[in-house]
Amino acid sequence: MDGDPGLRERKKRQTRQLISDVASSLFLTKGFDNVTVTEIAEAVNVSPKTVFNYFPRKEDLFLDRLPEALDLITGAVRDRPPDVEPLTALRRLFVGLVRQGHPLGGVGEGYDAFWRVVAGSPALLARVRESVQETESVLAAALAEAAGADPGDPWQKMTAAFVVTVYRTTYAESARRLIAGDPAAEVAEDHVALLERGFDALERAVEGR
Repeated sequence: MDGDPGLRERKKRQTRQLISDVASSLFLTKGFDNVTVTEIAEAVNVSPKTVFNYFPRKEDLFLDRLPEALDLITGAVRDRPPDVEPLTALRRLFVGLVRQGHPLGGVGEGYDAFWRVVAGSPALLARVRESVQETESVLAAALAEAAGADPGDPWQKMTAAFVVTVYRTTYAESARRLIAGDPAAEVAEDHVALLERGFDALERAVEGR
């Protein structure tokens, strides 16, 4: 029945997903900057206010998996087995997302359309840059917690910045190649290879601290 908290939560998740799916379809068809929130609301048959209740910013309608990415990154560090180093856990996460064909892997058939929308919108690019800063801050806190260090420990901040640089640079290169028309399977393999190379260098740097 409607009074069931579990049912209400499922309905909210379904509504959120529907809004995101419809918005993404419109953005992919028309371009991000050519679609209004009002247009999305009308297509879903809800009010613009309802859209904003689920997505405070228009950019979050298209980049709706950013909160999930943060959860996965922090979870990889905090929930890793005792004998696994944080960098190893993060490497496994990033490589695993690509190998599994997870949407957050960002590489695969059809992803060129997604990256074209992002590359063509200053607003989305700005949101991506902002999310990079958010990720770096959250990851630094998780690494400090794992190391038993002060939350503001500069070495943990530096390590987080290195990790995010490997992550961001790899994804940017893969997005560029997908937009250029390179075969998705080839890009995915090179994506993994670049991640591995980046983490190899990062682990050597951390070990040599």
